Amino acid sequence: MTQRLRLTIEYDGRPFMGWQRQDHGPSVQGAIEAAIHAVTGETVSVFSAGRTDAGVHAAAMVAHFDTESALAPFRMMEAINARLRPHPVAILACEPAPGFHARFDCIERAYCYRILNRRAPLTWQQGLVWRVPVPLDAEAMDAAAQCLVGRHDFTTFRSAQCQAESPVKTLTAITVSREGDEVRIHTRARSFLHHQVRSMTGCLKLVGEGKWSAADLAAALAARDRDALGVNAPPDGLTFLTARYTLVSV
Repeated sequence: MTQRLRLTIEYDGRPFMGWQRQDHGPSVQGAIEAAIHAVTGETVSVFSAGRTDAGVHAAAMVAHFDTESALAPFRMMEAINARLRPHPVAILACEPAPGFHARFDCIERAYCYRILNRRAPLTWQQGLVWRVPVPLDAEAMDAAAQCLVGRHDFTTFRSAQCQAESPVKTLTAITVSREGDEVRIHTRARSFLHHQVRSMTGCLKLVGEGKWSAADLAAALAARDRDALGVNAPPDGLTFLTARYTLVSV
């Protein structure tokens, strides 16, 4: 009898070409599917709430797959984790989810981008944050970012490789805050365009440096032109935080 299992997944994106299965390099999806095959002997497809880029991390990515295996969810989780080693991927939770779809049932996705704002070079955080040595004004960044909230044509902040049917998205919230040397940008929306968070972050960095004003950011948004983009931030500091569903948040 087929059962659908819902997974909550944490991973370090540095060794991977991204979430999505690739022919030319390792992927998070591919690693998990290979682990499931080692456990069950089945070739399955794992569907996720989001498709992170190369080098982007996840604290609680949600996914699901169908299996004929009668293994209890906890045993399945333990077995998959054992087969995932030494990949930096861990299944944090596994539970029955009949009728659930990780992508299509998701009503909100949240990301955090971490900037380490200091002169000293990176050590253990290499690949986990974006180091910006020039002092940043987090309050100015937060104030400017509010023009991005709401329903807009985000073409300026959209990758040329984006496959979304429309550049129009609704950004639910964006906040910029500082904790010591770290500047954090939190964003929430039902869905995002390819590179949207990284592109918004890059432009907000220009605001923080004093190179752009809030009006410049608003003008870039209004231009609806990729050529109006200031900077596209690297993937290093970006983490998929959570996926929210109608009844349950993870």
